[in-house]
Amino acid sequence: MKNDAEPARSITPQSATLSVLLHNASPGSSFLLCSDRDWSYGDFSRAVDEFAAGLISMGINKGDRIAIAAPNSAQWLITWFAAAKIGAILVTLNVAYREREFGYMLNQSAAIMLICCSRDGDFDFVEFVQGLRPRIPTVCHYIFLGDDGFAGSHRWDEIPTAPDTDTLWHRESLVQPHDPAVVLYTSGTTGDPKGATLTHASILASAAAMAEHLHLTADDVAIGHMPLNHVGGMTCTVASAMAARGKVALLPRYSPKMALEAIDRRKVTIFIGVPTMYTMMMDLPEFPAADISSVRTCVTGGSNVEPAMGRRILATFRGARMANLYGLSETSGACIISAPDDDLETLVATLGVPIGDFQIRITDDNHQPLPTDSEGELHIRGGCVAGGYWDKPTESKYTFLPNGWLVTGDMARQRPDGRIALCGRKKEMYVRSGYNVYPVEIENVLSGDKTVAMCAVIGVPDDLYGEVGHAYIVPTPGTTVDIDALFDRCREQLAKYKIPARIHVVESLPLTPSGKIKKVALRASTPAESIP
Repeated sequence: MKNDAEPARSITPQSATLSVLLHNASPGSSFLLCSDRDWSYGDFSRAVDEFAAGLISMGINKGDRIAIAAPNSAQWLITWFAAAKIGAILVTLNVAYREREFGYMLNQSAAIMLICCSRDGDFDFVEFVQGLRPRIPTVCHYIFLGDDGFAGSHRWDEIPTAPDTDTLWHRESLVQPHDPAVVLYTSGTTGDPKGATLTHASILASAAAMAEHLHLTADDVAIGHMPLNHVGGMTCTVASAMAARGKVALLPRYSPKMALEAIDRRKVTIFIGVPTMYTMMMDLPEFPAADISSVRTCVTGGSNVEPAMGRRILATFRGARMANLYGLSETSGACIISAPDDDLETLVATLGVPIGDFQIRITDDNHQPLPTDSEGELHIRGGCVAGGYWDKPTESKYTFLPNGWLVTGDMARQRPDGRIALCGRKKEMYVRSGYNVYPVEIENVLSGDKTVAMCAVIGVPDDLYGEVGHAYIVPTPGTTVDIDALFDRCREQLAKYKIPARIHVVESLPLTPSGKIKKVALRASTPAESIP
């Protein structure tokens, strides 16, 4: 176990592990700010050692897979770092998953331990997991956070054990930077989900590059409401804050009211979220009275910020820097972020620039590089790239190329100034009358209207044109959407073939657990039609 007097070890992402990341901070410095207690780095490190010792006593070895399904908590993070310390691999599951997802992911990863919350809202996980047991034969150990489980299971607080220092240091010494640390399943929009295998080195590479690019320091407090089973919570929030020896105001999940209270009470300086999180918080009746002056950086994830949202954020969080963040499960976290001097015009048009020493290229369908300002598929190369898909060599071969390039599936172009402009998901692209249409271009036009709070565009099969676009609009509170005016806006700014065939006004859009718009659900509910 680490002695508090030990000097911090320097972090070189390609030659370090998650344990080094934890050891690097001063033990007396604040780390996790939770509702029930605050944790210093030293408190957290001691809890990690005790839980790691408990895992060893249960027979967990290097390379074993430990699955966890629970809301954000200190216990979640202790489990992750304890597993990483002894070389076990954490399989991250979402509490929103049910039988099919749990069964597939636990079996595909061959997890031998499942750590789970006993309840999530009204859902009884103890009863659910007990019924699932016959279909997950590799799982030998069941641990529940909260209430007691079923016969033969354990409570989480029964596991920590007084650590044997020599055993822990020996187990830690066997862990190498390029060993797998996390298996994180992608959304699986086409076929079964794939488990991106994040290594210690790939997580640290992304986290360190993000911390450096955003100039994070030990004085920063990042809000921790992005789910920890997602790179937005795991790497972009927690690991990047740790790389700067900073703090995390941890919330169990996103709630606009809890987020606003955390900013006020914990003096949050870094707010990370998808655009819907900003909208929901800024629409709160109590928002105008809250003290948000501590926020110095607003990070929006997933795509370049929409014009109306960008203007609103900058007008609300006065003096704060705004930055787009682009990353994938397969890049372990962030790999492209807005440049520090990007103005609003640049923010709404581009994702930003590669961070750290990561490289990008834009390619044709044969993976051949295209000239600057050409539209093609975005590839990423660098230390952030994950180690492939867990036990899926065929799928890995097509995404993780032999020369180190990652095929993202996103269409983009690199402008002459080096910034990356996102054109849309390659798989979201639809073809109308032989022309390729990328929904994000139409969405940016529609969202520039002040009456549009959120929008999504999808391609719908059509007998005449092959596919046409359908736009779904969520109105800005207190406004009325003028559909004719939106069509006029599209006619003024888009080629005729890009103008959507239909604009639907809806109360809400289906969202993924991480807050992104679930276009698969929109497609499933939208009928094909003919346009005369």
